[in-house]
This record gives sequence, structure tokens and C-alpha cells, in this order.
Amino acid sequence: MKLAELNRLPDLDVTAPATLRGAWQQQHVRVDYSFPVVSTRDAFDIANPDFRAVLSLREPQRRHRLAIFLDEGVAKAMPGLVEQIHAYLRFHHEAMELIGDIFMMPGGEACKNDPALVERLLQALSERAIDRHSYSVAIGGGAVLDAVGYASAIFHRGVRHIRFPTTVLAQDDSGVGVKNAVNWQGQKNLIGTFAPPWAVVNDACFIDILPVREKRAGLAEAVKVALIRDHAFFLMMEKQLPALAAFDSHILNTVIARSASLHMHQIAHGGDPFESGSARPLDYGHWVAHKLERLTVHALSHGEAVAIGLALDARYSCLAGLLPAGEDARIYRLLTQLGFDLWHPQLLAQDGQGELLVLQGLKEFREHLGGELTITLLAAIGSGVEVHEMDAELVRAAIDWLQNLHADLAAHLATGSASSSASKLQTVLAV
Repeated sequence: MKLAELNRLPDLDVTAPATLRGAWQQQHVRVDYSFPVVSTRDAFDIANPDFRAVLSLREPQRRHRLAIFLDEGVAKAMPGLVEQIHAYLRFHHEAMELIGDIFMMPGGEACKNDPALVERLLQALSERAIDRHSYSVAIGGGAVLDAVGYASAIFHRGVRHIRFPTTVLAQDDSGVGVKNAVNWQGQKNLIGTFAPPWAVVNDACFIDILPVREKRAGLAEAVKVALIRDHAFFLMMEKQLPALAAFDSHILNTVIARSASLHMHQIAHGGDPFESGSARPLDYGHWVAHKLERLTVHALSHGEAVAIGLALDARYSCLAGLLPAGEDARIYRLLTQLGFDLWHPQLLAQDGQGELLVLQGLKEFREHLGGELTITLLAAIGSGVEVHEMDAELVRAAIDWLQNLHADLAAHLATGSASSSASKLQTVLAV
């Protein structure tokens, strides 16, 4: 039986080898996890009961102890947020109690690269005497949720953790998942845990204040999950492209909710929620993205790097005969019209032997999986397929395709106004 087949078995009964001398007992442990993901607006408005409700799910009569960790960037962008949180706690004082001050922390990838941060987070939890019936509440982008989630998962072997994702990327993908991690020795997410949260609160008011670049970056994960799991969702984004590209609040929140739902369904029903096997369908496009993030020293954000990875692997899927011809251009068109730049010179960076550095991402991806290389590609829009090897020449051809399209598009745009960019993109892709 192949490893991939073993990974899909819901349970594995192991027969003791005939040569065994000792006693063999086979232990089966099944643990059900269930947590709410609440889509709301103005969660810290005193009239909004959602936050109080998730705190009181198991013990409605108890006054719950909280440690709150807040992304400094979010606090700066919303000057009244800290006082609003305090007002909410005062109004609902019979149900909740803040222990210590709100812990302010840096956001972004820098917080995951700081080796001292986890210790500071653990110290804060210890000083506040947070126990397994208390709550650790993280308000911030994906990096803050990752770092606080990791500290919460290892403190007392796990305390109740509530996430308030504040970016599109965190609300539609990472924040509704079951993983926590920090970076170590330059390697992304090398130290971490699988630890489902107690609850996730997706508050639309945080999305409203995001810079355009961050709103756009989060949409890459929505496109990704549509490409591997939901053709109708991809069609909806195509149909609503003008509104989505303009970040219309209603359309954007609809896309976030659908993307979050698809991610949650994959985690819950994909057969491998804690990634014990080698398949990672939700990492479509990510072997390229993770490497590009490092090669650009994070000048490319995660979402921007993922968008490039989606386009490159779509082209590769066509070149490999998996995806029908022309669908790669369709994917490229959607991503470009959402505002993504699908090219970076680091795609052509080489080592001393002339090998593309981005190809090293395949080796690193396999090492991260801990088994055989398994890459998700596309058999159709809405349908992913797993392969166990990538042809270096086809990867190079896919990179050349991206470079040529980028150059052609730039040349066409230089000959006309920005308002004609959509028609010029059609012209470039038709060549």
C-alpha cells in the first residue's frame, strides 16, 4: 500500500509482527473538536453579545478571566479600540474580567522571527495566572494569532484561546484553521502546534480600515481555495470582479465568509486535520510562495507570493497536460485584475551552479511535509490533483510564461491609459 493511501485511512489497525517478544496493545484515541466561527461587525460594541456568548459557551454562569494580546498596528489604526475593549469589559463585568493590562505586541512576520517573544508571552500568561479555565484572547493579523496561539497551546499544555483575526488573510484562511507556529533559524513555521481555538470572531470593522495592499493580499487565499475546491466560487469572483477589485464591503465580506467556510470544510472533512500525511491541498501554490517570501526578504507579503504561486502552478498544470489549455490565462486574468503583480525578478535568481533558487523550494517543501513530495496542481478550476514530482524544465517554462506576460502587459499599458488596462490584458493573453 502506498504512503498516500495510508494517509487517507481514517484509522489504522496494526497487527503485531510475528517476531515480537513483548506484549502489544493497540490504543485508539478519538477526540472531537468543535468551535464557532462568528462573522459579525463591531464585536466590542457593548450592545453586541457575540464575544460574551463565545466566552460563556460551556460555563454560562461563570465570570471568565481573560488575558488580552493586541497587535500594536491594529491599535494604532484604531485609536479608540483599547478604550472600547475596556468599556465592553466594564459593561459585561459579571461575565468577564481582564487580568493585568492589555499586552501590546508587534505584528507582522517580525513578531514570529523574534526568538524572545514566545518567552515574553508565556511570562505574561504566567503573571496573570491564566489556567485551563481562563482565556487567552489574541486580536491581530495572522502572525500575532500564530505567536499567541502557539504560546497558549504550550502553556499548561493548552489554555482556551480566542482569535480575533484583523486581516482578510487571517479571516478567510489562517485564523479559522487549527495551526499555530513561529519561525526559527530563518525557517518559516518550523516550531508550532496543532491546537484548535476555543472560538474565532471575524469582525468586519477590522477589514474596513485595512490598507488596499493588505485587503488584496488576503484574496489570494480565497482564489486558491476556489481553484482546488469550488468552481462556482471562482465563477462568482469572476462575475463580481469589478466590485471585488474595488473592495466593495458587501462582496468582500461574502468572499471572506465563503473562503473561511471552504477552508474549515477541508480541515474537518479532508481526512487529515493535523497533517500527519504528506498531502497539503490547502498549500496549492505555496511551495513557490514560501521560497519567494524568503528570497525577497519578505518584500513580498505572503498573499502576494501566493498569487504568483497560483499563477505559476496553473501554467505548470497546463504544460503537464493536467489543466485544459486556456484555463491558466483565465486564472492569470482574475489575479491580475484583482491588482496582483504576478512577477518578481527573484523567480530567476540562481545559485552558483546555475540552478534556479526557487526550485530549492521543492526540496524544502518535501522536508516540511516529512514524507514524499506531494504537490497539489489543477485538473480543472475547482478540482485539485496531487503529484509527487515536478519537472524542472516545465517549472522554468512556467516562469518564462509569467515573465513574458509581465513584459507584454507592461508594454501594452505603456501605450495607453490605465483605464484601458482590462482590455489590454485581454489582448496580451490572447497572443
